[in-house]
Amino acid sequence: MKLSCVVPCMNEEACLPLFIEAFGCAAADLIARHPELEVELILVDDGSTDGTLEQIKRVSAAAARLSRASAPDEADALWSALLRGGDALLDALRAVEARCAAQAPAAGGPAATDASASGPVFPLLRPLPFALRWLSFSRNFGKEAALLAGLEAADGDLVATMDADLQDPPALLPRMFDLLQEQGVDSVACRRVTRAGEPPIRSACARLFYRLINRISPTPIADGARDFRLMRRPVADALVSLPEYNRFSKGLSGWVGFSTAWLPYENEQRAAGETKWSFFKLVRYAFEGIVSCSTAPLALASYAGILLCFAALVATAFIVVRTLLFGDPVEGWPSLACIVTFIGGLQLMCLGIIGQYLAKTYLETKRRPHYIVREQGGSASA
Repeated sequence: MKLSCVVPCMNEEACLPLFIEAFGCAAADLIARHPELEVELILVDDGSTDGTLEQIKRVSAAAARLSRASAPDEADALWSALLRGGDALLDALRAVEARCAAQAPAAGGPAATDASASGPVFPLLRPLPFALRWLSFSRNFGKEAALLAGLEAADGDLVATMDADLQDPPALLPRMFDLLQEQGVDSVACRRVTRAGEPPIRSACARLFYRLINRISPTPIADGARDFRLMRRPVADALVSLPEYNRFSKGLSGWVGFSTAWLPYENEQRAAGETKWSFFKLVRYAFEGIVSCSTAPLALASYAGILLCFAALVATAFIVVRTLLFGDPVEGWPSLACIVTFIGGLQLMCLGIIGQYLAKTYLETKRRPHYIVREQGGSASA
């Protein structure tokens, strides 16, 4: 059985060593419990402008060359040559191999080497507990495109998606795997039960978004749902089969159906670096999600138009009756100006809602690719 893990990366130079360490340790734990399991990591560089791609290439080169080393001395020399100057990454890979060494007896493998010895640790269980493949886009196409690229590249019996900032803790993977097997569901998805550490306004808006979209959309989305998900092959194939250009993964995962077990966990802060999601980007992403999952805004615009037409008829009848009974004094210009401005603004808002749907349709009809891969690398056996 093979597990493919898809991880989009956008300017994650500071986080990547920490993620490699956490993911490697989780993979070692999984393999110790399930020796028949193969783990593959697919890193998708979404047009990063920092050193993210260089770090990915160094990890890939280190894993590939170490796997071909015939002796610890040769591996030591390769290690030093490949990772010279990369202290954080070197420490991360040392920690992963130390975990492999500690798990080797439990997995029925050779005895572990001394992880506390000075210098790099090279246990007999080499190289890393996961294979590594990577893709690099020609520019930034967005997280949704990166997730799609990873899903299309993944060929495992099981597929996982997660973020590289450690807000999706890789340590949950063994528990997710156990839930998938024990409960016989098609996927296991994670959701945050708290939002500790987030600004209050941002947390309140997030909760409002989930309440709103679950009221107006036929596709259910759990409050606090993350893109951290472990799914069987048919679920991944169903997501890849959806050809739409405007993608909203949380909504698409609910739309394809299949049985899902939810795993709640406490909110985790970003391990390093800065978030790419400002408040206004999140608002725009939320609106895109509503447009992708529901046509309710179009119905709202129609209902608003009908309501205003009815109000205008009532107001016209009132003015006619008042004129016949009391004459027509020239008064009320300020209130009239306010009403005209309000109706004009409402019309523009409704036109804007319609325009958003037309824009989405326009993007779909152009049939441009979701992403363009500039280069890729790695191997099926790291």
